Amino acid sequence: MKMTEENKKSTITVEVVQNLVKKKDEIEEQIKAYYDVLEDGGVGMEGPLVDVEGFPRADLDLYQIRTARHSISCLQNDHKALMLEIEAALHQLHAHERAKREQDQQEEAMEQERTLPPAFARVDHVTQGSPASQAGLRVEDEIIEFGSVNPGNFQNLQNIASVVQHSEGKSLSVAVVRNGQRVQMNLVPQRWSGRGLLGCNIQPLRR
Repeated sequence: MKMTEENKKSTITVEVVQNLVKKKDEIEEQIKAYYDVLEDGGVGMEGPLVDVEGFPRADLDLYQIRTARHSISCLQNDHKALMLEIEAALHQLHAHERAKREQDQQEEAMEQERTLPPAFARVDHVTQGSPASQAGLRVEDEIIEFGSVNPGNFQNLQNIASVVQHSEGKSLSVAVVRNGQRVQMNLVPQRWSGRGLLGCNIQPLRR
């Protein structure tokens, strides 16, 4: 039973490609050996096999020369076909590896999303040039850690306000969920040209 095109694609492995390359190397060695025969005779692929009078040259093994020339022609065709097969196999192998890598990344992201702690607040405004902006905080970031505040002890925004007031000029560890990924940053509450010590607006999440 013939193998379908889909099955052929699914069986492309590194070993398959390595075997194809090994066959290519063997064909190249055979071609070189036959060329050596022609070189020894000094005729190459196109040199005349008859003398000036049109008689077969007595100084050559004509059968050997003709066999070498024919074999080279056949092997070169085989080599060309094999190179196309190797190119197609490499393309399929790389496409498979790329698809597998993308799938692994998606599964990793989904797994990370499943294991992330629940967010307790969301950023709905960040002023440009503020401490929050400089730390990398963005609108729609969902907060899962703000200094000592976490999903387990968060009650209301006063918890965050208290941490901010007691941490002026000090670095706070802040973790948010952004596009399903955990993003960690350091935020330093401090005086700036705008209001407050952060320059952002945070809303509690009801869940």
